[in-house]
Amino acid sequence: MVLLKLLLSIDGIGPHKIFSLLNYFKSFDNILEADLYSLLKVDGININLSQKLLNAKSKYESIKNKVENELNKLSKINARIITYWDNDYPELLKKIYYPPLIIYTKGSFTEQDKYSLAVVGTRQPTTYGKIQTEKIVHELVEKNITIVSGLARGIDTIAHKSALNSNGRTIAVIGSGLDVVYPPENYKLFNEITEKGVIITEYELGTKPDAQNFPRRNRIISGLSLGTLVIETKIDGGAMQTAAYAIDQNREVFAIPGNINVKQAEGPNKLIQRGEAKLITNAEDILQELEIKLKPLTGKNIQKPSVELTLFEEKLLQVIGTEAKHIDEIALLSSMSTSDCLVNLLTLEFKGLIKQLPGKMFVLAD
Repeated sequence: MVLLKLLLSIDGIGPHKIFSLLNYFKSFDNILEADLYSLLKVDGININLSQKLLNAKSKYESIKNKVENELNKLSKINARIITYWDNDYPELLKKIYYPPLIIYTKGSFTEQDKYSLAVVGTRQPTTYGKIQTEKIVHELVEKNITIVSGLARGIDTIAHKSALNSNGRTIAVIGSGLDVVYPPENYKLFNEITEKGVIITEYELGTKPDAQNFPRRNRIISGLSLGTLVIETKIDGGAMQTAAYAIDQNREVFAIPGNINVKQAEGPNKLIQRGEAKLITNAEDILQELEIKLKPLTGKNIQKPSVELTLFEEKLLQVIGTEAKHIDEIALLSSMSTSDCLVNLLTLEFKGLIKQLPGKMFVLAD
């Protein structure tokens, strides 16, 4: 923990650089003990960063004292730190592009939380938005789906409360420290969530809910979830950022259509219009779309299609299997060049056997 905090305190060192360092040196201790020559061999580590890493050793004791103080404060409020390498770090969150290497949590994760759905929207919902949020969240909770949201006013608060009122689990991702409840009127709700769910943040104790914190928070909301449901939001609302993150993370996006004359319906309607979100009217629409992800797979045989396939196409179908894979992984598993893979994948897509997802990901067609 101390060495991780030490690395994160260095300007220019983020998750990707830390992963590169660990990949080369195999442990945090080895990174700290590395010399300039060895550091320069690491991908993405230039002379400037190497020098910063060497100079950071002098901060070890102060960082250690800071961590010990932080852990004592967290213990007093019954909270804890989880790092990316800990066993109870959320599996879904590990798979996003920029996972937080440290999360502060209050409450406990359960097995059920692997099957989570984000529900997000405006701070000023219409009566229609409130009713739909309560209805759909209740239906999802009945199917043991954990509800993830951001504890903000409006749709977020309604989603959390509806989950708790239905005796379900909910996770709140906040844009402040665990000791700073925002908005303040959600203090009681905050404590209820810690009893029947989890509060998560990547921000240290004492961090105020500054505006710049919330876009970063939104990537965690979508990252913890199999999909994101947008209820109501303006076209430039924070929920649209969460939807954009979900798309980048190769997660499903759902939206409830709204009145075209209402500002709060602009976001969901635009997502549907652009084909970025699936139009849903009830929880069953979501559950059907996520059916495969909601049922742990023990293996699924790929039935031989009725159309004629080349040996290369058959091989690619077997490689893709039942879960979406990136083009680089497909090329590696099939022992084919990336260009050859793309040509054959395009043919398979024309034949309706696979579909391409954002980020050069490919999956079997439904």
